[in-house]
Amino acid sequence: MLFSQFHIPFAAPEAMHIPDGFLSAPVAIAMWVITAAFVVLAVRRASREFDERMVPLMGVLAAFIFAAQAFNFPVAGGTSGHFLGGALAAILLGPWAGLLIMTAVIALQALIFQDGGLLAMGANIFVMGIVTVWIGYFVYQAMARFNRYAAAFIAGWLSVFVAAVMASFLLALSGTASLGVVLAAMATVHAFIGVGEGLITAGAVALVAAALPEMYGRQVSGRKTDRGTFIAGGVILALAVGVMAVFFASPSPDGLERVAEDKGFLGAAQGPLYELAPDYVVPGVTNETLAAVLAVILGTLLLFAVGYGIARALRRRSRRLAETPVVVTDSP
Repeated sequence: MLFSQFHIPFAAPEAMHIPDGFLSAPVAIAMWVITAAFVVLAVRRASREFDERMVPLMGVLAAFIFAAQAFNFPVAGGTSGHFLGGALAAILLGPWAGLLIMTAVIALQALIFQDGGLLAMGANIFVMGIVTVWIGYFVYQAMARFNRYAAAFIAGWLSVFVAAVMASFLLALSGTASLGVVLAAMATVHAFIGVGEGLITAGAVALVAAALPEMYGRQVSGRKTDRGTFIAGGVILALAVGVMAVFFASPSPDGLERVAEDKGFLGAAQGPLYELAPDYVVPGVTNETLAAVLAVILGTLLLFAVGYGIARALRRRSRRLAETPVVVTDSP
């Protein structure tokens, strides 16, 4: 009743992953091929290296990354930025499982919420998933021995900055904008956005370290965290973040949209082939605020289910690999 009686100002999540039209067909197809190869390799490697402790964490992390991406925070010059999450996924899950979670998040954003083009999906997964995961992983591994949380901050910041540079090269290769123009603009704005990424990444690592001390080889009072409690608490936190984003996120355009507008190629963006819940708004709900809240809740719960399902599938595959007999042949 509250939503039907009052109109509450809100800022629905910005739908501005790379849309179709920004990349040429050859570049988009090439990125699909590269991304598909990485995903196949990730399934194989994540199965071999799977850790049982990741089952609840993968579902919760997928939900949290989706919800946190809905929160656009203001940066300089009337521009906003949003969390990506690749570095966080790599730090908590390792690069291969982290890559699969990021693939799920970005793919469902495109397929359900029309955030990013279908042809450009391979490029979006590569830039926001593969690049951020591996940059975040290597930086964190190199620096964590000095200070875990400083390492997480730098890993988050650098992952966003390098992803922006990579996106600039893809735009230039596509002939959408000259490299000299788009690279400077993208690097500058995402240097500021990366600060928010770093802070959220470090904060999330600290939160998981407190909630799951066994992930870091520590025990508190000799007891492990109850899996059900962690899942329930993690999903509730993700839902709270997502709902708050509807009311408090910055309405300013995000980094890519701002650069596209300033540099004159925003009009190249093509509309989606179909619409399910475009712009993170559930269709058929007349109140815009309620429609956005429902979309964020739907996406958060769906990503939890998908992330948890990926974890269970990896666990089954890991157990099958472990049970496969090793054939030893005598040398002649």
